[in-house]
Amino acid sequence: MIIDKIALVLVIIGALNWGSVGLFSFDLVAWLCGGPGVIAARIIYTLVALSGIWCVSLLFRPTEDEITD
Repeated sequence: MIIDKIALVLVIIGALNWGSVGLFSFDLVAWLCGGPGVIAARIIYTLVALSGIWCVSLLFRPTEDEITD
């Protein structure tokens, strides 16, 4: 599904952003948007969070191998 791929891309973006915060104390999303409180940054943070919740469902979906058995 296309929504799965979009969610996965957003989760990867979030993971890379958190990695940059942890390693370098640099918030890339906030830097690109002009600060962490800017509405654009908050929208991106929210989309990443919702994508993470969506990706939890991927853990519990049967694989194609499980469906055909």
